Amino acid sequence: MALVKAGVVVLDCAEPEKIAVFYKELLDAEQTHESANRVEIRGADGIRLAFRRDANATPPSWPRPENALQAHLDFVVEDLDEAERKVVGLGGRPLETKESAGPYEERGYADPAGHSFTLRLVPSSAPKQG
Repeated sequence: MALVKAGVVVLDCAEPEKIAVFYKELLDAEQTHESANRVEIRGADGIRLAFRRDANATPPSWPRPENALQAHLDFVVEDLDEAERKVVGLGGRPLETKESAGPYEERGYADPAGHSFTLRLVPSSAPKQG
């Protein structure tokens, strides 16, 4: 029997209630726990995120080198443009980044507290042409 039952990604922020609303809407999630200093959510696919109050939280500055990327989240989407409209509508912002190398089309964003995350296009299942 496993000792650890589940894992939760926890993001520190000054206002966990506000960031929880952002991710609840983005992920079509439900709130599963709230206390004075922590809010947890669970998305329809089972992803679990928590937001912990830290009055001294400093947002990452990625892609700039000072206070650079500490951690980030990746979300797979079917339509990058539609997902971007939702992110921006919820208060997130696109990050200025160079085109990323690799097999996936992706775009970087920051949530309203400054945590970075990536929206990545679902890779095509069609066979390569040529």
